[in-house]
Amino acid sequence: MSGAIAPEERLAVALARLILDPEAPPARHIAVGAASPIPAAACWLIKQIGHPVRLSLLHKIKGNPFSEGTRELFDLAGQGRIDLFFLGGGQIDGAANINLIGTGAWPGQGVRFPGSFGSAFMYLMVPRTILFREEHTRRVLVPRVDWISAPGVSPPGHFRRGTAQALVTGRAVFRFVNGRFRLASCHPGESAASIAEHTGFAYDAPATVPETPAPSATELALLRGPVYAEMRETYPAFCARVWGN
Repeated sequence: MSGAIAPEERLAVALARLILDPEAPPARHIAVGAASPIPAAACWLIKQIGHPVRLSLLHKIKGNPFSEGTRELFDLAGQGRIDLFFLGGGQIDGAANINLIGTGAWPGQGVRFPGSFGSAFMYLMVPRTILFREEHTRRVLVPRVDWISAPGVSPPGHFRRGTAQALVTGRAVFRFVNGRFRLASCHPGESAASIAEHTGFAYDAPATVPETPAPSATELALLRGPVYAEMRETYPAFCARVWGN
């Protein structure tokens, strides 16, 4: 394992710190969808740090708590028993809407995305959602999504437990406050100007944008040790790419 910080490690730590945000409601039960190794690494990291959290990974090969698949996940979310979830999108806009359908005329006749599945239900029923997408380009972060798979905000009178807490990309971290994104930090090598260049939606930003804090030596040791050991069976290709064999 190299001593240099891998981009995936930096993103996992950024996600972990958002999960542990003391100003946010506690995340006692976190669910991670299929094929989400970086959010999974963030969740295993906070467990290894010592925070008491129940972690349910849909993609886990052994010990998966959902013996009947995603139906149980949706039941738990509907009952208010999941505190935090992760969502991404082929497109994400400034109102935190996500598009998992596609671009162009219905049903995504330009570019076809994998499908909405239960994103709309989870987005409304889970108190905290962290949006995550490694690609940070104007192709992904658009002024307005072509189709809304799951809305970032809902009209008054519509039942909803929560909305997006933040958006983490391969370039930056945004907070979502009062229906609008605010640039919180830029990853190393990025700047306020480069983020503006690659972001299609309008957002707020401080006069001076801080750099995303680097992982600590302890966080790196946990990622490269017990987190790697926990994840390598479920995410072998990811672990081999980031941490070797």
